[in-house]
Amino acid sequence: MGKMAIRAARVFDGGRMLDGPAVVLVDGPLILDVLPGSTVPEGWPVRELADGTLSPGLIDAHVHLCADSGPGALDRLARQSEEQVNDAIEAALAVHLAAGVTTVRDLGDQRDAVLAWRAGAGAGAGSGAGAEAGADLPTVVASGTPITSVGGHCWSMGGEVRGESEIREAVRRRAERGADVVKIMASGGVLTPGTDTFSPQFTAGELKAAAEEAHALGLPITAHAHALTAVRQALQAGLDGIEHCTCLTPDGIRIDDDLLAALAGAGTAVCATLGSDPGVFVPPEVRAMAERAGITEAILQQGVARLHRGGVRVVAGSDGGIGPAKPHGLLPATLAEYVTSGLSATAALTAATSVAADVCGLGERKGRIRPGYDADLLEVEGDPTRDITTLARPRAVHLAGRLVTG
Repeated sequence: MGKMAIRAARVFDGGRMLDGPAVVLVDGPLILDVLPGSTVPEGWPVRELADGTLSPGLIDAHVHLCADSGPGALDRLARQSEEQVNDAIEAALAVHLAAGVTTVRDLGDQRDAVLAWRAGAGAGAGSGAGAEAGADLPTVVASGTPITSVGGHCWSMGGEVRGESEIREAVRRRAERGADVVKIMASGGVLTPGTDTFSPQFTAGELKAAAEEAHALGLPITAHAHALTAVRQALQAGLDGIEHCTCLTPDGIRIDDDLLAALAGAGTAVCATLGSDPGVFVPPEVRAMAERAGITEAILQQGVARLHRGGVRVVAGSDGGIGPAKPHGLLPATLAEYVTSGLSATAALTAATSVAADVCGLGERKGRIRPGYDADLLEVEGDPTRDITTLARPRAVHLAGRLVTG
């Protein structure tokens, strides 16, 4: 791993497009400097990006690496061997990398399988502490098995608990196994029959106990929450993030001004998990289940638009792996749908770079093009701050200074 100068027509630094062309100097796994203009220091090998944009590698803040994107992917995990699960994890990571994603946050595995795979240095995988030298897979931030109520959403993954004592013990167990974040299922979910997307799965006291225990151990905690009541519980309990944040009631989505102000004021990270593969046929029973729960594409987009306009911190995550319409590597489509929902292309790209890095606890190393940061970089043709769909056609991906695709 040596040094390299990337001369680009445009450089998106994780928050804005720099004025004019720039040269990014990469020395080993790190960015050494960012120079305005087109002059390359003597002795530096040059990689040209004459009509494209260099940005930080994308970060998908909500994936399920164990799941293979097939029908019933989450339910089938309990029947798969350790070898099959590990193969699925590595295959998923390879797909993410090809899509320009250099870091993922796994928010729910089968009995801590991702944590175990990572601890075993599966193919040199990265962790929240950083990718190991020589690894050609994205960095993995992971929660382990999601905490859920007895018979609750994703109960088959092994995270059932009852009462505050078991919740606190479950949080401690995840910390002992190396989790970077705690995931708790605050409401039911569409893909688990028998659960209620309109209702909380825990009491306010139980969610508060989970948050207290996580924070005492130095871990952030995020909640799966479709129900408005569960969103309010998570906010009042002091959780750091809310996944989906659909704000469902039996009468539809309800996101009032007070809720917006509270979410924005608390700095809660909301991962709306939009995006799906339009080429995938969704079985009528799955579509009907979602519609009964009040979840349609238009409604989800309206909710994200309202959250963004209200100043809520929106982070990018795809929910990749949970089924055919949610394959791994979907993040560019997620960002395109964020733009369709009303975010600017710059805001959408920021949600998948610097904002996502901060939410994943990696904001001092990833998600920005700055001296001293990891050289996780994405090359695309054109300007993604004008046309977000350019992200779907990555020209090349650099991981810790190594050219791994392109």
